[in-house]
Order: sequence, then C-alpha cells, then structure tokens
Amino acid sequence: MNVSTTVRLVYRRMSAAVPTTPLVSATAERAAELKESLAEIRQRVQAARPSQSTTSQPTLVAVSKYKPASDILACYDEGQRDFGENYVQELVDKASQLPQDIRWHFIGTFQSNKAKILASIPNLYALQTLHSTKGATALNKAIPSDRPALNVLLQVNTSGEDSKSGVSPLARDASDSEADSAELVQIAKHILTECPRLRLQGLMTIGSLSESLSKEKENEDFRRLVATRDVLEGALARAGFPKDSGKWGDEHGRLLLSMGMSSDFEAALAAGSDIVRVGTGIFGSRPKKEEVKAHTSLA
Repeated sequence: MNVSTTVRLVYRRMSAAVPTTPLVSATAERAAELKESLAEIRQRVQAARPSQSTTSQPTLVAVSKYKPASDILACYDEGQRDFGENYVQELVDKASQLPQDIRWHFIGTFQSNKAKILASIPNLYALQTLHSTKGATALNKAIPSDRPALNVLLQVNTSGEDSKSGVSPLARDASDSEADSAELVQIAKHILTECPRLRLQGLMTIGSLSESLSKEKENEDFRRLVATRDVLEGALARAGFPKDSGKWGDEHGRLLLSMGMSSDFEAALAAGSDIVRVGTGIFGSRPKKEEVKAHTSLA
C-alpha cells in the first residue's frame, strides 16, 4: 500500500461520524486519579503564571504519549481539550477514536514524508516541531484548501545538543544583518511568503535535562528562547511583517513560546511561556517504548 492510499484510508476513517472501534472508558478509579492529577496541574499552572501578565491564559497541553485513548477521554470529560502526541501513527489512531473538538498538537520529530498523513487529521491544531523550509513546504502542500491554516511553531535547539532537533537560537546582541541571515529567520520568512496554509504561531524548545532539574538558577534554555522570540519579531518587522500585520503570532501580535514540561513547567511559566506540555504530571509514568512497540505500530 503506497502513502497516498494510506492517507486516503486514514482520512476516511477519521471523517466517519462513528469511531472505527468501540472506545473503552477508563475505570472509575483511573478516572478519579486523572481528575485529581489534572486539577492539581491546572492549579499549579495558574499559580505559576506571573501576576503582572497581560496576555491570554497559558495553554496546558496534556501529553498523552503511550497512554490509552480511555485516559484522554477521562481528561476530556474534565474539560481538557489540548492534547499532545509524539508519534504520527499513535496520533492518527487516537484521533480516529476520540471527539473531534479535541485540539491535537504534534510535538514529536517532524519528517517531511509524514506531512500528508498529519495533514489528513481534521482536528490537528498545531505542529510544534517544524525546523526547515523543506518541511514547511511539504506541510503547506498537504493541508487541504478548505481547512483553516495550520498553526506551526518553529523548534529551537536552545541547548545545542546533537540529540535534539531544531534550529539554532538567536542571540539578543546579534546585529540586524546577523539576525536577518539566520536560518530561523529565513524559515519564518519562507512560511510568511510561501506557505499560505500555515500560520506561524510561535517557537518551541525542549531544553536540556540539566537545566530542567536545576532549581538554583535561571533556566538558560528558557532565557534563550525568550531572546530568540524578541530578535525574530524584530527581524520580521524589518522584512515587512510588523506585529500589527496579523500575519503571525496570537491576537496580540506576539509569537507564542512553548516551553516547559512536567519537571519545569512552573519555571517556564515564570520565564514567560505561553504553552506548557505536561505528560507524566497528569498521566503518571509511561511504559518503555520497546514495550509499546511490541503491541502497536509507532511512527
């Protein structure tokens, strides 16, 4: 079966009014556990938000990687709508079973050859890991013309680790010419000029484990992403896309920042994060990838 055929089949499955397979609900005990943990995380998110913030409420993305659809449905019943997945096939399978008003965020490594499959998910809300013009072009081509533009965030490798995807951050003291020629700025301008099916929503970083676990000093990865956002906004303004152009960012003309996970989301919010991605804090520990792959197909 070729990729085009696979995409058509996936789209037919996901467009059906009735899920392809019956969805088993979480046990009462599990549902109560998830209700409690979700409420706690929500409370911590609100408490960590800077009191002087004038922007919209931060978005909590519940990262449901390796967790059953029944767990997601239990959180959905508590009003949670934003969920994140790392693997294309896992996202496809879950989206086909679960309510269509869920806002799915793809937060795994993005490969251009997966663009058509991801674009076939009707309620894919955002792709947070875009890091190349090639990927942007492929995704733009794959998005159906009758759908709203897909939100995309550019992944920035703030820690410089080889194991992580993403483009290099921008230095706050970079000259205009240095910033304008940077890879990140070039990708952003490519999206704004060549990809009408995409909406440049913001920037995303994962950051290093050591920075996440350090409680004694400012998180350098968060600081770098904030600086990168500020420099990028300036570069876009010089390129003819000022904040009030409505071409990028949120309704306030700001590029959103997605940074912070279960171990450091409170520090991320204090540093200015708009989107936090929390998995184990809500769902508990995950099984190992090898155990999951033995029972399913991940991509």
